[in-house]
Amino acid sequence: MKLEALCQSGLGSSFMVEMNIQNLLNEENVKDDIKVTHSDVGSATSDQADYFFLDPTLETSASSLPKEKLIILNSLVDGNELKEKVNAILDKEGIAHS
Repeated sequence: MKLEALCQSGLGSSFMVEMNIQNLLNEENVKDDIKVTHSDVGSATSDQADYFFLDPTLETSASSLPKEKLIILNSLVDGNELKEKVNAILDKEGIAHS
C-alpha cells in the first residue's frame, strides 16, 4: 500500500506529514509494507497512491483525484487526528497495528 502526503509545493508541509505518518506506523508496529511519500498536489495522479493526505484548502486542487482516496487533515500538526485517520485506513485495509 502507498500513502502520499500532498501540499501546494510538495516540499514543506507534505514532507512533515510524510514523516509523521512514518513515525506513527513505526509506533503502531505496522509490519506490512507501506510506502509513504510526499508530492505537490498539482502533479498528483490517482495511480500514485492508495490514499492522499492533504489540507482542506487543497481539496479543490485535488479534484482530479478520487474522493475516496482523499484524507483531509483539518490540522497538519494534530497527531491525534493523524493517528485516528491512519488507523481507520489500517482497519479498513485489514492491516494489523497496536
